[in-house]
Amino acid sequence: VSETERLCYVGHNFGNEVMKCNSLCRYFVGVLDKNSGQMDVYNAEIFNMQPLLSGGRCWESQLLGYCVLLIPALFPWHGARTDPSLVCAEGQSSGFCVLLGGWTGCFNVCLCLVQMDLCIEAFGTSKQKRALSSRRMNAVGNDIVNTAVTKAAANIIDAKGVTALMQDMAQDDVQNISAFLPPCHEDADKPEHVYKFEDILSPAEYEALQVPAAALASITAEELAKRAEERSHCSFVLEELKFLPTDEKRRDHKARCLWFLDTLIKFSHLKVIKKKHPMGPECPHIISRKLMKNFTSLTYNDGSIQNLVSASMKAKITAYVIALALHINNFQTDLTVLQNDMKLPESRILDIAKALRLRVSKAKGMPGMENDENHKLGTLSLPLPTQKAPEGQRKRKKMN
Repeated sequence: VSETERLCYVGHNFGNEVMKCNSLCRYFVGVLDKNSGQMDVYNAEIFNMQPLLSGGRCWESQLLGYCVLLIPALFPWHGARTDPSLVCAEGQSSGFCVLLGGWTGCFNVCLCLVQMDLCIEAFGTSKQKRALSSRRMNAVGNDIVNTAVTKAAANIIDAKGVTALMQDMAQDDVQNISAFLPPCHEDADKPEHVYKFEDILSPAEYEALQVPAAALASITAEELAKRAEERSHCSFVLEELKFLPTDEKRRDHKARCLWFLDTLIKFSHLKVIKKKHPMGPECPHIISRKLMKNFTSLTYNDGSIQNLVSASMKAKITAYVIALALHINNFQTDLTVLQNDMKLPESRILDIAKALRLRVSKAKGMPGMENDENHKLGTLSLPLPTQKAPEGQRKRKKMN
């Protein structure tokens, strides 16, 4: 065992931890007398000296072992090498060690982690030293940030009070929800003014739908049956096409709304938008631009920026689909049909419907669409229900 001002070291000359060196060689250490200029040579034994941490353990797997480099017997006059080494000389007093090219420092370590950091600082690689420096800087930064945040929070609480802060948090939650919903006019005097049609389709966009929606406005019973067999449209649109008004103006209006609703639902099924016109060449340019701008999020992948229909964007599309379906069906719509078309779980579409301030009730499905199954019906009526922020994840029912 040896000790320096910085660390303690231990070596073994028996057992499993002893070094496997050539037993046919003899090792000597030379001690130079600076006054006389002569070197005295002593018999020596080689040890693998390692830092000794608290608890008497040597962390061999984490610390570097430092072998003692001694002068071979054939060349005793070459002197010591410049590598850091520890030498135990035979014939000297017990525990006496000569440090050849070692380190200086003065730090008495008490804790194991502190000792580990000190070992890395003294003997670690450049990568280990950089990691240690970064960790120490981050620790100081965290202390400063925590102190500043605590002080700022205390000042805000003293200034506004806990009640006001809770109200602000609830308002923020409501605003976060509203970011994915159509603009809501709570002071409206009629249901059709709560979610205005112009907020869903602008006049220019509505005008651009005249050409692609003309085929729906003039569809015959035979063509409708064929499209239903081919499933070229969603169930909601196929069902509503059976009840197109006879009045030409109203018929054209409903056909445009159904074409755009069908396009929104098909667009929600996409993941990554790779084409310039994802809905085909028959989709007007202004509608394609609306879909890409309002219902996709930008993401960076494979060295390029892509448009992605994320989960939040799909929720936004669902909200606009419900709002448009309300205008089509006199502000009452079958949410279960839309849920199946959008391929959503029931809980998801019900959350969005409640965020839209709809009243949800049970109702029989549309004729010919599983009449024996209870469907969820969403109704927009005045006065609007009080909007509440989501209460978090629902509790799962216990299984018997």
